[in-house]
Amino acid sequence: MGTQLVPVSFFATQKLVWRRLVQTARLCCGIPDYDNYVRHVLEKHPDREPMDYPTFFRERQEARYGGRGGFRCC
Repeated sequence: MGTQLVPVSFFATQKLVWRRLVQTARLCCGIPDYDNYVRHVLEKHPDREPMDYPTFFRERQEARYGGRGGFRCC
């Protein structure tokens, strides 16, 4: 029996699919995508410093829930 090597592109594809699944799950749960935010700021706004994760998360929560100091039920 010979062993067959799996092409590197197979692993790269699997990694990309996994990252997309994780990203989708996070967005469905309301967790913002920090990696995409940092990539966007570095590419499109090189004069700005990206926020650190806690600041980014807080800002996204306030934007989503209106900054009322708590979660709303309706």
